[in-house]
Amino acid sequence: MKHPLRLILCLFIGLVLAGCSGNKSGSDGTYTVKRGDTLSKISRMTGTSVRDLARMNGISPPYTIEIGQQLKVNVSSGAKKSSGGKTAKVTPSSAVPQSSWPPVGQRCWRWPTSGKVVLPYSTADGGNKGIDIAGSRGQPVYASGAGKVVYVGNQLRGYGNLIMIKHSEDYITAYAHNDKMMVNNGQSVKIGQQIATMGSSDTDAVKLHFQIRYRATAIDPLRYLPPQGSKPKC
Repeated sequence: MKHPLRLILCLFIGLVLAGCSGNKSGSDGTYTVKRGDTLSKISRMTGTSVRDLARMNGISPPYTIEIGQQLKVNVSSGAKKSSGGKTAKVTPSSAVPQSSWPPVGQRCWRWPTSGKVVLPYSTADGGNKGIDIAGSRGQPVYASGAGKVVYVGNQLRGYGNLIMIKHSEDYITAYAHNDKMMVNNGQSVKIGQQIATMGSSDTDAVKLHFQIRYRATAIDPLRYLPPQGSKPKC
């Protein structure tokens, strides 16, 4: 294997944190709600769990927030490695520009679950680095491609119960907010194999947050997935 699995995880975490760097909370520990924000999105941007956001700001279900609202957030927070409990401080040296993303059809991908895409991918600073798919608690979550499970855990704030699958030296997929996780670290999985059930761990609604990462850079899954409900044509 070219890179240790720990390095892959740390790089993923570093890129997640870097993706949030354009919309950090203020030095006074507050965040101003912007159009399109949800507690889940703010959680990923600030590193403050949805549970903590709700508790610190007295927000109750269905977790309604308003544009311009000032929310208290954790001033210093960080993701942790899956082992040792140490804070990951990995900063990516570069990201793959959109013009260099892989061509469509280079690999076979299948939808990780069925449902409406409620939050699309965004290239904006602090934007969504994958797609959020709404569904029902307990519905199956499938491996979008064949590969090896390199992470099963919940140490990364804002992602809840997270599974990561390595498909090659270039590709990793991530599946967040799961309820029940049905695979283990190091396990080989087939495309379409059930790996989890959908849940709402560390978020404000039942959904799956799904990412495809090419050379550690998050790319738009909708560009590579087949039409929903159809099988890959490769």
